[in-house]
Amino acid sequence: MTTSLTPPRTGRTTPPGSLSPLVTELRRGLGPWIGVAVALTVLLSMYGKAPDWQSRWSDATQLLHVTAGLLAGPLTLAAGCWQGGRDRRRRTTDLWESVPRPPLRRLCVAVAPSVLWPAAGLLLADVVCLLATWPYVSEGRPFLELLAADVVAVAALGALGHVVGRLVRWRLAAPLLGVLGYVGLAIGSYTESAARWLGPASEHQSVWDRPVWWFAPVSMAWTAGLALAVLLAYGLRPARLRPLALLPLVVAVAAAGVILRLPADTGPWRPDPVLARPVCDDGTPQVCLTAVDRALLPEVSAALAPLNSRLRGLPGAPVRWVSGPYGPTRPGDVELPDTGQDATRGRLTSPDLYLHSAVSWLFSATCRPGENTGPNAERASVVHLAVSEWLAPTPADYGVDPTAAQPYIDRLHAKSPAAQRDYLARYLAAKGCDPDKVPVP
Repeated sequence: MTTSLTPPRTGRTTPPGSLSPLVTELRRGLGPWIGVAVALTVLLSMYGKAPDWQSRWSDATQLLHVTAGLLAGPLTLAAGCWQGGRDRRRRTTDLWESVPRPPLRRLCVAVAPSVLWPAAGLLLADVVCLLATWPYVSEGRPFLELLAADVVAVAALGALGHVVGRLVRWRLAAPLLGVLGYVGLAIGSYTESAARWLGPASEHQSVWDRPVWWFAPVSMAWTAGLALAVLLAYGLRPARLRPLALLPLVVAVAAAGVILRLPADTGPWRPDPVLARPVCDDGTPQVCLTAVDRALLPEVSAALAPLNSRLRGLPGAPVRWVSGPYGPTRPGDVELPDTGQDATRGRLTSPDLYLHSAVSWLFSATCRPGENTGPNAERASVVHLAVSEWLAPTPADYGVDPTAAQPYIDRLHAKSPAAQRDYLARYLAAKGCDPDKVPVP
């Protein structure tokens, strides 16, 4: 009789999965706190500037892009550096290297918290901010491809910081690397050359532009290729395999070359005629905003209604109030102030101030050297102030003192409606740069 020494099966034995070390590494240590820190940094920074970005997709996307580059990027770089030096500080490097796994695989598992957690934190902050913008926008879309490129760039910075932390045996390397990263990214974003578009913090202001379709994928290839080349150069063993790191490096250099061919001033941004097309009301004078501010049109029309009732039918009065990147395009067009500076969450915050700004733009004139001078120049300036205050008084907390113009303002209020229209017609017909022709009330 043969006795088997094999123990009976009492249940199904699950071999250790290949992802178990990765999951364990992601759950312990500094990794989760890096993701929380990145998310809170971006969200708190965006919250403090919420009135500036919650009305337009382009404003929200651009501010998220700059915040990710200038704040989340250096933070991730420093945190990755600190995470990379963890085993050396704990004196567990020899134990970690004794694990029967290839060096590159061990490196990928170790670097995962420095890469994945900051990317997850930034992605969460992006989603929260876009959801906070969605109820207030008029038209367009968020540039999700740019936000995805930012996530890849932040992850790449985490990988680079991790490798630096493994190579540099200095506890102050992490904060110093974060400071240097911030300075480098800030300087790169404000340079005048096309190199500014290589960094993840490049800024673009126009709300009527869109990025070319290929810019985000090429940016991902640039940042991810550079980080992958560094990881391969550090983690490949034996040394004869290290030339493989040249492959992602070639991809990164090629992507950088494509980006460097962009115009230095506009970079990847091109005009979007859909966002810039005019949307007008049926009033007289007509009020026209761009499609990106379509939701503000009723409030802007209501704010300008008192002024339009005075100007309606007068010679020299505007035919249209227009806003947008192209400015006045027809005779009788007058440019409106940018609603982005006076609107918060899709509403005009101060209609009276916006009306005053519109009056100022209506009566503004570009004078050549030598004009708007002479003995009557000061009086003409006071008359201009009086007419502006009569048509649209400045809000009390705006800081304008109309005391000098008060006698003229009182005269205008004392006139009959017919005399007021007659004076306003003469004022509109006068040349603003010739003080002698400005009529006195």
